[in-house]
Amino acid sequence: MNLSDSQTGGAGPRRISAMEAVLTHLRGAIERGRYAIGDKLPSEAELCRTLEVSRPVLREALRALQTMGLTVAKTGKGTFVIANTVEDPTFGDYAASDLLEVRRHVEVPVAGYAALRRTPENLDHLAHLLDRMERETDTTAWVAMDTLFHLAVAEAAQNPVFRRVIEEIRDALARQSAFLNELGGRREQSNREHRAIVEALIDGSEPDAVEAMSHHLDRVETTLTDIVRAPRTDTPLEGGPAA
Repeated sequence: MNLSDSQTGGAGPRRISAMEAVLTHLRGAIERGRYAIGDKLPSEAELCRTLEVSRPVLREALRALQTMGLTVAKTGKGTFVIANTVEDPTFGDYAASDLLEVRRHVEVPVAGYAALRRTPENLDHLAHLLDRMERETDTTAWVAMDTLFHLAVAEAAQNPVFRRVIEEIRDALARQSAFLNELGGRREQSNREHRAIVEALIDGSEPDAVEAMSHHLDRVETTLTDIVRAPRTDTPLEGGPAA
């Protein structure tokens, strides 16, 4: 069963990565009960052989399963199923719902303050970051710049406490960004949303900055919801992994 060159079945042209295909396969197997709560997944070697993917691809998919709260990895023992439905993904130390709630209460007003207080240096820094993000093709590099972008908006608000709050959740933001880009194809859309935020800051418009950041976080929530509520795959899988 080769999952190394898969494509989405819908009308959209976006091709899914090998990792997405493996994740969808394993998630479906868990949700359908092929692997019940408490079961141990096959070894990495067995899954790589059965699914015909590399170990790095498989490990990314296994990490995503853990982020979704479906499995847990036990050192020296393997990966075990702990749930059969996705409820609230976890990014580092924070649940997605908690992270989004804080982001709405912090980053939305911060964008408004930044529109009123930003300096020419702040705007130059944000514009440079945005240009680099729009040209970047490597997801890892883009994710790193994504967190820098949100830190730069906080810096433009001229209140060090705001920057400290974003620093505290920086690792979670990076994990969330990587998750959304890998499974939700968010990068180009996010670039457009970031561009709208920067344009509002350049204009010095507090209402527009607040609206742009709110829209950005709305789209983050929508993409997360779409991933969590992804339909179960009930089609029989040829040559699926052994239990």
